[in-house]
Amino acid sequence: MEGLKVSDANLIVYLHPSKSMKAVQAILRELSALLFKFSEAFDGVLLAYDVNILDKCAKILPGVHPYFGVRLKAKLLLFSPKPDLLIEGKVVKLTEESIHVIVLGFSSAIISEAEFCKKFEYKIKHGEHRFVSRSQKRHVIKVGTTIRFLIKR
Repeated sequence: MEGLKVSDANLIVYLHPSKSMKAVQAILRELSALLFKFSEAFDGVLLAYDVNILDKCAKILPGVHPYFGVRLKAKLLLFSPKPDLLIEGKVVKLTEESIHVIVLGFSSAIISEAEFCKKFEYKIKHGEHRFVSRSQKRHVIKVGTTIRFLIKR
């Protein structure tokens, strides 16, 4: 799928001195806290990581709480959607004004009425909300349908 990329990163994770006995677990906990959140540093959403600790010695930072920094080399799987990118998602909700989609099982997107109103007609059939193509009646968008769409912004 477009929008997914694998990046090699050189990172420094700063840990509190109380975590020095279990540094590996603390590093993994810090990286896990970044999962499924947009990060400007990575320019995307971190989906997975594979870590290799480079140094067994850490650099101690001076200050009131002397944190120490551990250098890492990590392979990161990032979801970084850009304009004019074609992505795929599953429809989870339909309203007369919008289509709500889940991409990759975690990220939501909304397609507004202005983007599809000319090509599709909103109908309710047997209590089920759906959009039916004006040109091809068998082309139907309903909850559970997988659709491909272009990112505008």
